[in-house]
Amino acid sequence: MTMPAPLTGVVPPVCTPLTPDREVDVPSLVRLVDHLVAAGVDGLFVLGSTSEVAYLTDRQRALVVEAVVRRAGGRLPVLAGAIDMTTPRVLDRARAAAEAGADAVVVTAPFYTRTHPAEIARHFRLVAQGCGAPVVAYDIPMAVHTKLPAELVLELAGEGVLAGLKDSSGDEGAFRRVVLGKRAEPGLAGFGVLTGSELTVDSALAMGADGVVPGLGNVDPEGYVRLYRACREGDWERARAEQERLCGLFGMVTAGDPARMGGSSAALGAFKAALHLRGVIDCPATAEPQIPLSAAETERVGKHLATAGLL
Repeated sequence: MTMPAPLTGVVPPVCTPLTPDREVDVPSLVRLVDHLVAAGVDGLFVLGSTSEVAYLTDRQRALVVEAVVRRAGGRLPVLAGAIDMTTPRVLDRARAAAEAGADAVVVTAPFYTRTHPAEIARHFRLVAQGCGAPVVAYDIPMAVHTKLPAELVLELAGEGVLAGLKDSSGDEGAFRRVVLGKRAEPGLAGFGVLTGSELTVDSALAMGADGVVPGLGNVDPEGYVRLYRACREGDWERARAEQERLCGLFGMVTAGDPARMGGSSAALGAFKAALHLRGVIDCPATAEPQIPLSAAETERVGKHLATAGLL
């Protein structure tokens, strides 16, 4: 299927289930896709941060895209991260994803070397010209150490270079400038603006965002679908209640002890532990060198699930 214009709704960044020896667990990945589709999500985003894209080999990345595209079967769009350091490497990944059937590719600013805004713009233009699929910009300065300026995003959207934005910057002021800029230009009606924040979806949709890409949506996709629908129906009290329930559930990312692991190990470990406890995936392993949750930490994840009514 082709990506709708604009992309809207709930588009979870799909976790990558792994076997105990850290290979892609395709049967678990297929079950996870079924779990998300059955919940009524509007798209699937593979090979993003929640997918542990930075930890996967090229072979594993290709396997993930192929498996998800095959299982989705055209029922909803599949976006694939083409995330790498420089334009030639991103183009290789983007072309491979498009050839495997991805409906769009998701691309960050270049990283490793410091880049000028003109170089970032050139990067997106070259990828869009050369990859054969719509390009969604991924604004995640925590990972690539560059914030995409709102004005540049709107300029590239106006040129037709960008089909959408996934904003994981945490900069709500800049996010709002993109939303307002889109609203002011009729030619940008097909440009999708999505928040990557699990915790402020109701606020983002109230200000005019088109959708959400929530990592926690792997664990509770039904909750985010309910939240999105409540917002679209203008039932802000119901939306607030659902958002606050999801905020409580998100507390699972603090289950890991910060004295012995980083935030990525804790958050991704919690999501995978929750999926394992819910019977969706066979193994909660995260990719090396991330540190796994202990039994006690996993028990704390289970308590969050129980409080949210998911166990």
